[in-house]
Amino acid sequence: MQAISPGTALSDTTRHYLELEEQYGAHNYHPLPVVLNRGMGVFVWDVDDRRYFDYLSGYSAVNQGHCHPRIIGALLEQAQKLTLTSRAFHSDLLGEYAQYITDYFGYEKVLPMNTGVEAVETAIKLCRRWGYQVKNIPENQAKIIVCADNFHGRTSTVISFSTDPDSNRHFGPYTPGFIIIPYNDAAALEQALQDRHVAGFLVEPIQGEAGVVVPDEGYLRKAKQLCKEAGVLFIADEIQTGLCRTGKMLACDHEDVRPDILILGKALSGGVLPVSAVLADDEIMLTIRPGEHGSTYGGNPLACKVAIEALRVLKEEKLAENAQVLGELLRKEIQQLNSPYIRLIRGKGLLNAIMIDHPNPGAAWELCMALKENGLLAKPTHGDKIRLAPPLVITKEEILESVGIIRDSLSIL
Repeated sequence: MQAISPGTALSDTTRHYLELEEQYGAHNYHPLPVVLNRGMGVFVWDVDDRRYFDYLSGYSAVNQGHCHPRIIGALLEQAQKLTLTSRAFHSDLLGEYAQYITDYFGYEKVLPMNTGVEAVETAIKLCRRWGYQVKNIPENQAKIIVCADNFHGRTSTVISFSTDPDSNRHFGPYTPGFIIIPYNDAAALEQALQDRHVAGFLVEPIQGEAGVVVPDEGYLRKAKQLCKEAGVLFIADEIQTGLCRTGKMLACDHEDVRPDILILGKALSGGVLPVSAVLADDEIMLTIRPGEHGSTYGGNPLACKVAIEALRVLKEEKLAENAQVLGELLRKEIQQLNSPYIRLIRGKGLLNAIMIDHPNPGAAWELCMALKENGLLAKPTHGDKIRLAPPLVITKEEILESVGIIRDSLSIL
């Protein structure tokens, strides 16, 4: 098999931008050699005006599609009025947004932040504070249970409970206070909950970065029940799995589980700007008082306006329903390719991954390069897995066209 070189068919324009990044940017990512400059719906175009299906969707930040006209309209309207006040003052949109999102998800309070990992950090602080003030855990002894192979971000605290060496190697010392158990293992959770100093259980309903690992049916429901019995908060990181991606508004909705703390981000802005949120009821949220947590940009008027419209689009355009139907179609069509190089396809809704079976350890990367050459952008994760997560506005015809690209691209293996 002949490998596809990263230098294949690159124009002078593309090389120019790649060289700029290489020389002046930190080397903390390893992107495909494509330079994008516009997007609309399920498509993006590069600097040479080549069109691609976007099968990563900004890691599910653009569930509503690139540059959704309604979301961009809300952005432009608000950007000409007021963008930032900081939380030193009130704005006319923060209360409106707080009412809208709490009604939308059925919680009493929201704490607005910006990036996903900021929301995770917020949930950790909130859980610990609740543990001390409500559960009466002795000071500085609160623990939070997490799962192996998790991905909740890359801040110093969050990598402290990562099991991925790429995330935490040579970044210590690490933050204590976390118990790591296997994912999708209710018995392990039940055992860990015997520790009376446990305040919360932080979990991804589906592990995205690990390769779209879907737990057994009933796992989330059982985990919530165990947490309730132990007097422990069930914290769902729905940053990637939420907002219609898996065929329901939240992935937890598949098992009718209501998290005690809900973490949202990514598609909360439709990919327009960083917007995240932590939702909880008063007993939990009001343990944090003025001056004890905050963010300069958290809850800014521009973010509030955009997030309201992004949430409206999800419901009014029935994107959960579309994800459910077309996700089933995508998995079925890929299965019917009967490729010896696809060991498994798994997922829910339009959050899916294929496992590549090939003696060449670089086969998944080479397949993604071939997909790029044929007009579809995807990226490997953890070596042999390729996530397939297009914007939720994709149509049946576009799914079938995409599968045709995958079929043709597999011929390079």
